[in-house]
Amino acid sequence: MNAGDRFETVTYDVTRDDLVRYAVASGDHNPIHQDQSVAESVGLPGVIAHGMLTMALAARAVAEWTGGAEVVELGCKFTNPVVVPAAGGIDVVVAGTVKKVEDGLATLALEVTSGGQKVLGMPKAVVRA
Repeated sequence: MNAGDRFETVTYDVTRDDLVRYAVASGDHNPIHQDQSVAESVGLPGVIAHGMLTMALAARAVAEWTGGAEVVELGCKFTNPVVVPAAGGIDVVVAGTVKKVEDGLATLALEVTSGGQKVLGMPKAVVRA
């Protein structure tokens, strides 16, 4: 792994069924992640994916790219919701670049988008190289 290396973009399809499974696994049963009318009543454009699910997809891409290297740091800001339609799903696309390798650690800059817009702000991962 060298500074400037780009990873192959990974795309994950997120469906409402995924949101139900994530709610069970995480214990986050906030109805904005499952009920259209509740989501709209609080000003959202529709049912949205859990922010931590979106971040977990970024972490999954990092694990795939690095062969399961130890993740030392993972962070982001939640900037835009991933709106999941009632029928079908929505793609979450993760791209990554090695920003630097230093002292046995590689810093990866990530770009996470859905529907053509960035959904995570300043996402990055640091892995043991």
